[in-house]
Amino acid sequence: MPSPALGSQPPDEVPPKRRSTELWMVLFAFGIVAFAFANVGFSLKGQHLSTFVEYMVAFVVVILGGHLALRRWAPYADPLLLPIATVLNGLGIVMIYRLNQAGRSGNASGNGSPISTLSSSATVTQIIYTVLGLAVFVLFLAFVKEIRVLQPYTYLLGLVGLALIAIPALLPSSISGVAGTGAKIQIDIGGFSVQPEEFGKLLLAASFASYLVVNGRKLSLLTEKWWIFSLPRRRDLGPIVVVWALSMLLLIFEGNIGTSAVFMGLFVAMLYIATGRRSWAVLGFLMFVVGAFLASVLVTHVQQRFAIWLHPFSTANLQLGTQPSYQLVQGLYGMANGGLLGRGLGNGQPFWTPLVQSDLIFTAYGEELGLAGVMALLLLYGLIVQRGLRTAILVKDDYSKLLASGLSFMLALQVFVIVGGVTRLIPLTGITTPFLSQGGSSLVASWLLIAVLARLSDAARRPAPRPIQDEGMTQVVSLR
Repeated sequence: MPSPALGSQPPDEVPPKRRSTELWMVLFAFGIVAFAFANVGFSLKGQHLSTFVEYMVAFVVVILGGHLALRRWAPYADPLLLPIATVLNGLGIVMIYRLNQAGRSGNASGNGSPISTLSSSATVTQIIYTVLGLAVFVLFLAFVKEIRVLQPYTYLLGLVGLALIAIPALLPSSISGVAGTGAKIQIDIGGFSVQPEEFGKLLLAASFASYLVVNGRKLSLLTEKWWIFSLPRRRDLGPIVVVWALSMLLLIFEGNIGTSAVFMGLFVAMLYIATGRRSWAVLGFLMFVVGAFLASVLVTHVQQRFAIWLHPFSTANLQLGTQPSYQLVQGLYGMANGGLLGRGLGNGQPFWTPLVQSDLIFTAYGEELGLAGVMALLLLYGLIVQRGLRTAILVKDDYSKLLASGLSFMLALQVFVIVGGVTRLIPLTGITTPFLSQGGSSLVASWLLIAVLARLSDAARRPAPRPIQDEGMTQVVSLR
């Protein structure tokens, strides 16, 4: 056997791909979801083990398909992303199953019919949406090998993203409106509904990242004096003014405070990351606060949202007329009833809160899992955000850095907006809680976000190819 040439070194060991670690964590996630299903089964009457075993088997098969896709197409991806998403998605299915069973049996306490019930097919539908989400996850990993292929399409991605967000505002309320609210955020045709804004936000993040890669340095270096402050030049304010105007239009015509806040916050956060100037962040925040205040004074449905936030227990909002604050108050009472450790899965009464399966599903966990449970859920979201920001630090090119950080901040903003709304920190909005709420658009978009972060983390952690080593050969140079 020939010996290696003089001076050559053995090749470095390839860093571990961490897929086995990911598999063990996914199995642990399955255990958490199965334990939650068992809790519901033992707490509610008339439950058969075979029912949720079928749901669990379907869920396990689908998630393992996603794990195999990571092994095949993104072997160096962050091993925490899939297990965390699995726990959140699984717990969402468990809660929808629990609300589904409450809807079948009327009311667990026998005090009447619950206000918020689900059809008998709600759990099956959510599992189907999970299958679609994982299918999008796998297809993205299989066909998008390099995320930078999106970078040249700055304005195309932006226009498509804006179109997806604006479509509901252009349609009649009978098609795009949400019953019992003033929001126009979905398209409902023939019993099938979709919320295009969920995908529009992802496209806008990709568009913002591409724009700021080209213009970020100029926006960070060129400033002028505004009184005693050094702020961006007036001529460079165009992008943030346009985004602010569009977010205000969303607030006015769609009645969607949540999407408007996430839209504006996403751009301001990415602008701050690209430039490193606090003045942009402060300016963007002040612009949105001023715009939201003016909308609360001039626009009726926005004014009502602020009145519910400030005076939920007032006679006008809770006892007279249509009782607009009833939903928020029921959610607050439910979380208060949960206390520190909760009533236990299946032992609370979250179904008394209207639309608890979508807008206020966080209050259902607050009642049945308590403060400890919801803090654990927030920690899981925080871990996804932390892994996304870590990927942004590790990845080499500027576009990938901005996209990873933008998507991470977008998820954090969405969770903050909905959790802040149900706890009265900010006005209540109509956006969903990622992975937990009932609905196909939100779930599929959440899995697509995880796929993008997985692709970015795979590129960040993939070892660079080693240069060709000199095997001791020398070059003969003629001196003639």
